[in-house]
Amino acid sequence: MNRPPDHPEIPPSRIGVLLVNLGTPDAPTPAAVRRYLAEFLSDRRVVEIPPLVWQPILRGIILNTRPRKSAHAYAQVWTDEGAPLAAITAAQARGLQQRLGDAVQVGWAMRYGNPAMASQLDLMKAQGCERVLVAPLYPQYSAATTASALDALGDWLEGQRWLPAIRTLPAYHDDPAHIAALRTDLSRQLSALAFRPEVLLLSFHGMPERTLHLGDPYHCQCRKTARLLGEAMAGDWPGLRIEVAFQSRFGKAKWLAPYTDVVLAEEAGRGTKRLAVAAPGFAADCLETREELAIRGREQFLAAGGREFAALDCLNDSETGMEMLETLVRRELSGWL
Repeated sequence: MNRPPDHPEIPPSRIGVLLVNLGTPDAPTPAAVRRYLAEFLSDRRVVEIPPLVWQPILRGIILNTRPRKSAHAYAQVWTDEGAPLAAITAAQARGLQQRLGDAVQVGWAMRYGNPAMASQLDLMKAQGCERVLVAPLYPQYSAATTASALDALGDWLEGQRWLPAIRTLPAYHDDPAHIAALRTDLSRQLSALAFRPEVLLLSFHGMPERTLHLGDPYHCQCRKTARLLGEAMAGDWPGLRIEVAFQSRFGKAKWLAPYTDVVLAEEAGRGTKRLAVAAPGFAADCLETREELAIRGREQFLAAGGREFAALDCLNDSETGMEMLETLVRRELSGWL
């Protein structure tokens, strides 16, 4: 049957892969940070306080005090390509596109901020993607990260008449490809240092402790990543003590412990002179790694008596990191690609 002359063009059927990370403001300014925080901290997955209680606190206090401080922190790590998280996630998408070839359309999005997940899913649909793998780049599952990204996917699906087939990338905290990539890349970076660390501190993003008791597996998965990584590195790094801590706590509630800033000060106070810190819960460097760890973490350790400090890069779009990402994505595309 011939297509009617007024029928829209139909693109050829394709497979889409959408890499998703947390988000970032559009600029290192108080106004941009305020917009970003308003969206981020209004997510019920992130802040589980009832809105009637939380929103007056958020709108009346936090959004009037925190943006200026956060904007200053972002300004210290902002690049010519924008926020590190956005620039690196874009580079990961480009690298994965090269590895997968033209049969797949690879895109990237942020759960909060731009480019938004809905806009990128709209684009993939317009490009003919009838099968889409949504890949949240969170090695460890948390309701505040992975589940929130899938909530946004569900919101988009609810508004569509025609739905593509959907797959999602599961957490990969203990995946052999992930552990091997961390081992290889961290060993490379440690070997390149001008000093040999006594301690490798693995710093994961913190979560309120109550999330653990409510059933969130995040804490357990962070601990498993650390254990497997420690076992994998033990042969090549005898004598290197590996410790675990949690960073970025906010507010007065009890968060997952021990706290990274406290551990840094305590290690120096106990006589540790040479320390390196890595963040195996982040797929890409961001404000939390480049400002909180690399800048403030260094200041905290040295002020407490430490002498040598290094903040190691995340896997980012390194060759090792991209090999791992390709392995994970190809596995989830099995039967499609």
